[in-house]
Amino acid sequence: MKRKCNEKNYVAFALYFCYANGMKFNRMGGRFFMKENKTLELKSAITNRFLKTVSAYANFGTGKILFGVDDDGNKIGIKNPKEGCLDIENKINDAIEPRPHFSIEILPEGPLVELTVEEGADKPYLYKGKAYRRSDTATVPVEQIELKRLILKGIHTNFEELPYRGPAELTFHILEERLRSQLKIKNFDKDTLRTLGLLNVDKQYNNAGALLSDHNDFPGVDIVRFGSTINEIRERRKIDGKSILLLYDEGMQLFERYYCYEIIEGDFREMKELIPKEAFREAFANALVHRIWDLGAPIKISMFPKSIEIVSPGGLPHGISKDEYLMGALSQLRNPIIGNLFYRLKIIEMFGTVIRRIRYLYEASPVKPEFQVFENSISIVLPVLVDDVPMTADEKKVYGALQRGGIVTSKELSESLAMTKSKVLRLLQALYKRKLVKIEGNGRSTKYCLPE
Repeated sequence: MKRKCNEKNYVAFALYFCYANGMKFNRMGGRFFMKENKTLELKSAITNRFLKTVSAYANFGTGKILFGVDDDGNKIGIKNPKEGCLDIENKINDAIEPRPHFSIEILPEGPLVELTVEEGADKPYLYKGKAYRRSDTATVPVEQIELKRLILKGIHTNFEELPYRGPAELTFHILEERLRSQLKIKNFDKDTLRTLGLLNVDKQYNNAGALLSDHNDFPGVDIVRFGSTINEIRERRKIDGKSILLLYDEGMQLFERYYCYEIIEGDFREMKELIPKEAFREAFANALVHRIWDLGAPIKISMFPKSIEIVSPGGLPHGISKDEYLMGALSQLRNPIIGNLFYRLKIIEMFGTVIRRIRYLYEASPVKPEFQVFENSISIVLPVLVDDVPMTADEKKVYGALQRGGIVTSKELSESLAMTKSKVLRLLQALYKRKLVKIEGNGRSTKYCLPE
């Protein structure tokens, strides 16, 4: 017997559907609507337009398409749902190459038709010769470099495993010295390189081999040391085309030069660190191991008097969500050959512990590191330690904003922190009395910064 679709039934259905798919359900002015997101698309009717999204979900992650609901989330319904299911199946089979895995279900409320498209292993999945991806709630064609990555996933290969297109002969003096000194390897030859995964079966160097060779044509690291503002550049070091082991060494040397110092008391010397050396090492090494190397952009390290920011090209590895990354719950090596070598050389610790280890190093500090995930980059900000200074949660927000912003006005702080100006001024005065904030100028030209 056909179930009657009334308002009560639809509310129950909508609440359940939203809960099952991690969505929010809202009711306003007597209208019911569900919002689209990255893994859900709403369609009022069955046309060819949904096929781009089928390609996107098959390429980049399982998702659903709900037919019979308009863009505002209002229920329209499908008149002949059985015919609609057959139409959807035929359209996918005729237009998507190769054929993706999917399932179709008729939902009684409406009735509606729910299409679930699973992420496939035979990437790329093309619609009219193009591959698509989801960008928030939109479906867009992938760029050429992204298409190449999909093809590599389809043949279960990483960029670092591809044959290097540069010189046929490479030298490995830096790698050899490191292996001899740290792993006590006596004989270093092409068999060693093959064992490390740097030579393929045809005795040709791959991209991982080139990255670990003494000279290559890959982007490296761009390190800039700023003064009190970003307009004051005190030093810049751009290192390209060298072994990533050398990139790591030079980055650590600059860190030690500007953020480590000695205190001499009598016959004793004590090393002090403005920023935990272990935190910088973890963040920098992680950027080298996890970055996307087919992007022509360097790793950027911005050194400020009160913080360091490390920006790594490439977003999260496929299959890791932002929340999972920030919690340190999962780890997936984007460059397993490089990652395993760094692990054997004890440059990095166990995989998947970077975020937790950095947070632990700041456990006693009132200011905390920041982790930002963007579509094409990941940023880690490591602040200078502030020991034994109690701060309220709001004071920490103001202090952290000053670490990032340099010299700013109270209005700029108010806008960036979404606080009232009067509240920001009270917090600034409280920090100023404890000598944690410096005030420059007066009246409308008053600005705030952290003391040197």
